[in-house]
Amino acid sequence: MSSGEMRDGGTLDGFHIGQVPADVGDEVSDFATEWDDVRFASRVWERQVPDGHRVDLRVHVLRGDRLVDLTALRDFLGEYHERDPAGWHLSEFEHGDSLGLTDGVQAFWLVEPGVAVNVLTTPEFSESLLPAARSIQAEHSDTGE
Repeated sequence: MSSGEMRDGGTLDGFHIGQVPADVGDEVSDFATEWDDVRFASRVWERQVPDGHRVDLRVHVLRGDRLVDLTALRDFLGEYHERDPAGWHLSEFEHGDSLGLTDGVQAFWLVEPGVAVNVLTTPEFSESLLPAARSIQAEHSDTGE
């Protein structure tokens, strides 16, 4: 179980990842992909284990016209992660002024139409999921708004 300590996760596609559990792997990889007209900017934290590598934490910034609201985001991620909608039990959580959804090892929210964030972890780090997710904030170059 994570000790509860956090570290900074840096910036990914315009978003600052303010808190990453201290006990997640130190190996960080960034990559970009696209699936069904949605672009992903992704960062993973992983560790070496006896049979290869294990991903402890993933953060995806998603951008696509089909992400119009939280329902559309949920439907998209259900397809992407191959979840049965009837068996995918999600609960709401607050992220700033908006609501997100979580299943305990995954959290996601719509930042604005067309832009969303998806955070995934393992059961070992589930207690750190929402603090890590809530720490992710859009970086603004103009503070005059």
